[in-house]
Formats: sequence, C-alpha cells, structure tokens
Amino acid sequence: MDEHELFMERALVLARRGEGLTRPNPPVGAVLVENGKIISEGWHKKAGGPHAEVNCLKKVSGIGKSAVLYVTLEPCSTIGRTPPCTDLILERGIRRVVIGCKDPNPSHAGRGIRKLRRAGVDVVTGVCRKEAHALIVPFTKRMLTGLPFVTLKLGVTLDGRIADSSGTSQWITGPTARKKVQEMRRKVDAVMVGAGTVRADNPSLLPRPAKGRAPWRVVVGSDISEKSKVLTDEAAARTVIVDGSVKKALRALAKEHGVMHVLCEGGGELAGSLIRAGLVDEFMIFMAPSVLGGSGFPMFGKKGWSLPKMPRWVFQTLEKCGDDVLIRAVPEKEK
Repeated sequence: MDEHELFMERALVLARRGEGLTRPNPPVGAVLVENGKIISEGWHKKAGGPHAEVNCLKKVSGIGKSAVLYVTLEPCSTIGRTPPCTDLILERGIRRVVIGCKDPNPSHAGRGIRKLRRAGVDVVTGVCRKEAHALIVPFTKRMLTGLPFVTLKLGVTLDGRIADSSGTSQWITGPTARKKVQEMRRKVDAVMVGAGTVRADNPSLLPRPAKGRAPWRVVVGSDISEKSKVLTDEAAARTVIVDGSVKKALRALAKEHGVMHVLCEGGGELAGSLIRAGLVDEFMIFMAPSVLGGSGFPMFGKKGWSLPKMPRWVFQTLEKCGDDVLIRAVPEKEK
C-alpha cells in the first residue's frame, strides 16, 4: 500500500461514520496531510451541515504549501445548502488534492476536478476507487435511477426456512447475527418489512442503540394492529404503510425523503415479490446451523420459478457470524 492509499483508507474509515446520517447526501471523509503526517480529519456528519472538507479544514489555521487534502469523493463545486467546497480549498491555498472517486451526478461529475485544475491545483483521482465507489453505491443508484438501493436481509435455517409452521421466527439466528443486523440498520435510511412480519413479531425496526440514526419504517401490506410499535412508538411519524406498488413507494421515499438505502427484513412473500420485480440489489443472508423442515415458512414465499427462469446470484463474501454464517450475494449480470 502506497502513501496515497494509506491516507485514503483513513478518509474512508471516517466517511463510514456518517452512514445512515447524511441522506440525501453521500457519506464522505477527508484527511489533511503535511510532511507525511495527518494534521486534521473530518467527515460529513449530517445533511445541511458542513461537508467533510469543511470539517477537516476548519480545524487548522496555517496550512503549509506541501499540504495534501485527501477526500473520498470529488469536492462539490456548486452552491447548495452549503457553499462549494472547491472554493474553500482554493481559499486555504491547498495545492494538491487526492480524490477517491468522481461525483456520480451527471450534472456535477468532473466539474469540481476541472475547477481545481484550472486554478493550478494538482489533482490525483482514482485512489482506492473501488472502495470509494462502493461507499456511495446507494447515493449513486438514487441519483441515476430515482430509486433507493435495496438490501434484502433474511435469517434462515439450513433448509431455507424463515419461520416455523406457526409463523414463529424469533430467534432462528444467534445474538452475534442480531447485533450485526442492528449495525446494518444504522447504515440505512429505511427499514422495510411485510405486514405479516408486523402481525407476527410486532418489531420496532429501529436500530438499538440508535446512535443518532432515525430511519424510516416501511410496512408493505395492510391489516396491522393500531397498537403495533411502528404506529405507536416515538418514531411513529416516520412509518409509511404501503398498500400498492412497492416500486412507486420506494421512488417516493427517494424523492420526498432523500432515502438512498433500504434494508428489507422480510418476510418471505415480500422477499419473493421484490426479486420478481427486480428491486433487490444485494442479499444479506444469515444462515443458522439448524433445520425446520416440514411446513416451515420458505424464505421466498410459496410462489417460485421454473428452473430455466430462476433468478441467479453471485456470491461476494462469506463470513462467520457467531454460530451462524453471513452470505452476501448480488444479482448475476445478464450476459
């Protein structure tokens, strides 16, 4: 790992602190380096607040000519809720900027880089590009398609069951997996389930502890109790009931509330319908070393596919999660 990658990795670590807090903006991290040492750090903490570059640069007074600013995403060059970061970079006299990836917004992509270069700043791009791009995939999808990125999470047995014949699903997976799910909730902008899950489990769907996060809750279906937690707790105003097109509801969440990333936690019928509609961007499957068999609830509902038409996925990662296994997979691209 060269010096550029080392400092960009640190900027990425900082950026991840903002996941789940910045909608509709992407999480961004910045590091200021002078003579091979980090002298200041910053990240985007919330929408409407200072950007990562501002939070980094405001902590130092004098900046030497050899200073290098590392930022995970191309600095903004237009006036929005905050002034352009490119202006601040030029005002502070920074002569070299290292960028992870370009802004995916077609209206902005490359503008910040060109502005800095025209002013004589040495700009290096594409350092840790893959990691920097992966960090903002939800933002990119919303920007380019108007839809949020959808992660489908399920806790299943070895034989693909998400509940027993009575509908009981607590708990198929162990405490380590459940803790991991809380971490996932803190990184997203909305948590979605089917009405059947609310009727069976009465979940809050809120991250515990929240650590400042306030995701929307989306319930697909109807006929849930007026006493359900999602309708009566402290976050009831952030609950959306969808009794119609899920795709339209997702698009509305993205447009009206800046939602970039949705975590769907089931159940099986909703999971199957999302796959059939082509709305799932990644699987996060927690598989427990147990078997239910018989008439247990299948992970993708009762309606299946024929062998030639079955959707195919590509495994990305496999990791131990306590006694369980976490499998991440993404849709196979059409050949």
